[in-house]
Amino acid sequence: MRCIFTIALFAGILLCGFSGAQAQSSAARKEVISIRIQKANTKIVLDGVLDEPEWDVAEKVSNFFQHFPFDSSYSDAKTEVRMTYDEQFVYVGATCYNDLKGNYLISSLRRDFRGPAYDGFTVVIDPFCDRTNGFFFGISPFGVQREGLIANGGSSSTDFALSWDNKWYAETKIHPGGWTVEIAIPFKTLRFKENTDKWFINFYRIDSKYNERSTWVPIPRNFQLYSLAYTAELLWDKPLKKPGSNLVVIPYAAGGISKQHLAGTDTRYQRSVGMDAKVAVTPALNLDLTVNPDFSQVEVDRQVTNLDRFEIFFPERRQFFLENADLFADFGMNRLRPFFSRRIGVAIDQRTGQNIQNTIHFGARLSGKLNSNWRTGLMTMQAAPDDAIGLPGYNYSVAALQRKVLSRSNIGGIFVNKETFTPITEPDPTKRPMRFHRLVGIDYNLASKSNEWTGKFFFHKSIAEENLPEAFVHGANLVYSKPTLTVEWTHQVVGKNYTAPVGFVPRNNFRRIAPRVVRNFFPNSKNINRYGFFAVTDVTWNAENGLTDHNVSLGNTVRFRSTAEFDIALSRDYTLLFRPFDPTNTGGERLPTGTAYTYYSLSANYSSDTRNNFYYNLQTYMGQFFNGNRMGFSGDLNYRIQPYALLSLDFTYNRLRFPAPYNSADLWLLGPRFDVTFSRALFLTTFFQYNSQINNININTRLQWRFKPVSDFFLVYTDNYFADILLVKNRALVAKLTYWLNI
Repeated sequence: MRCIFTIALFAGILLCGFSGAQAQSSAARKEVISIRIQKANTKIVLDGVLDEPEWDVAEKVSNFFQHFPFDSSYSDAKTEVRMTYDEQFVYVGATCYNDLKGNYLISSLRRDFRGPAYDGFTVVIDPFCDRTNGFFFGISPFGVQREGLIANGGSSSTDFALSWDNKWYAETKIHPGGWTVEIAIPFKTLRFKENTDKWFINFYRIDSKYNERSTWVPIPRNFQLYSLAYTAELLWDKPLKKPGSNLVVIPYAAGGISKQHLAGTDTRYQRSVGMDAKVAVTPALNLDLTVNPDFSQVEVDRQVTNLDRFEIFFPERRQFFLENADLFADFGMNRLRPFFSRRIGVAIDQRTGQNIQNTIHFGARLSGKLNSNWRTGLMTMQAAPDDAIGLPGYNYSVAALQRKVLSRSNIGGIFVNKETFTPITEPDPTKRPMRFHRLVGIDYNLASKSNEWTGKFFFHKSIAEENLPEAFVHGANLVYSKPTLTVEWTHQVVGKNYTAPVGFVPRNNFRRIAPRVVRNFFPNSKNINRYGFFAVTDVTWNAENGLTDHNVSLGNTVRFRSTAEFDIALSRDYTLLFRPFDPTNTGGERLPTGTAYTYYSLSANYSSDTRNNFYYNLQTYMGQFFNGNRMGFSGDLNYRIQPYALLSLDFTYNRLRFPAPYNSADLWLLGPRFDVTFSRALFLTTFFQYNSQINNININTRLQWRFKPVSDFFLVYTDNYFADILLVKNRALVAKLTYWLNI
């Protein structure tokens, strides 16, 4: 009966969506064909002023289209863009007009800024014209840079990665009536095909005064500003040559002091040196090398209150793994990844169950384009043994190959191997580490020419020392997206013996379907930009237990012209426990295996106008939870002291009440953060985290001085305490110096 109700509900909303969908107005659109780029005859002086004669003769493009609040008219904030190049750089010059009063908006002076609202101009480049992978380079009116990578065609927010770091240059100048920008991107920073005479490109601008987002090539508002499906041709006046030798060496030196107060060990003094290197094998294929890598400068993960039965996913932040990361990391789908790079350099102490750092001796990573249709990724890394926990030294190797098919789709294969070449002598099979584990898989990634249809289909098989049946996983995701209607289908089948020790697979032995429908409306209103309704159902079952999990959620979303947002949802959940579980995750009495629970809840979220100096995001939850009740709220408060500081507070509170003998709990997670940018080169971040669920207070302070482009000095202090008695657990102070050297 539940299935019939769910199918009828989705069919009704789907029919309503198709019958009520209105054709998007295209009266203001025009065919955007190309921009031509010619070689400069004189030197471009990078000062943010477009006064060189080359800018006068360069082809100019303008007439940007709105993306927000509408996508059917020209932008109010006018923008003009020109391009030229020389032997070393491709140059972009832009004039961003704005005659409204008030200051420009930016979150801080920190490089790679990201925030819910800011002023900026961005260049999106697809050198291989595959509309699948690309680069972006952005600049604020204050001259603050950000750069990153675009994967999977830029279909979602997760395809936009700011963690990638490389060398390029930009300057801006604020004038009455707007601001101008000059950008110089070295050819050596980009990956492209030699002898090509065409790239794909787009430009977008965010303007807080006009409260507008606009793009040169028009992009429907249901897609991202950086969608590679909507780009135009950049036509070179002559085929591009290889940009000379391209070798980068990044040596580092680090030293620190640490003490494990809980273990009662002596103070430990650490000194280390190492090196990363980047070798451009071809203009499109890059070899990354690392020897004795050190990741002490990487910012700590933001803690969360875990009320789930499964492991929490934290994203990769280490530079070595980031370029072409999608080649390795995007096989499978969310919570079913055959490869997860954070498994390398981290080990589990089987005695305590805790994650500990595992030294990496060296690694090599070859990734990029073989030609217009083929991409490849090869990686090997060798980790050190740890005799204290009986861990042998493992080698991690991954091979991936991807072939473009149709206009923007691709098919890829992956092989993952974790293996030790040290003899295993542990006699106890329960403590014996694995000798090897392998995994093979194939994925088909779908992306239609207009991006209306996206999705993926995959099959993976794990190969362990024991040849067990049902060691496979397969799944599919298919999304149809229009401004007024989104329909999504997801299914997963995971065998009972499927494992991925170098991946992220929190559970196995289940089958799952998860359809979703969203219907949007765009009213003629001065206050509301759009509102919509959504319906989601998520059903999980297996052969042994039948139905194990079922969620149905119905809700409404509203987005205001001010950029504020509100949504509310009513949910019904069913959970069958197939192992004991304490819903508070505090070590109390656990609900027994085989018990089932049905519970109802109401949740709501509100995000304020992010253009204000003070802005916030609030979420609430109330309702039943397993055999008890849960009431909670979470969110963040932010205050911008422009442009030098951002003060914020993340908070989560959960009030959990259960009948005896089960634990009730009041769980708090507080995370005040002070992000101070003294200049475009000197940053200080202090981050406190109080987590009552794990009885911990964490302090992390990081001072960064970027004394040259992509060359840094870091000073990092970390402290952990028991929250109830303020007893120190561990403490460390680390200094690290890195230097980017082009050879």
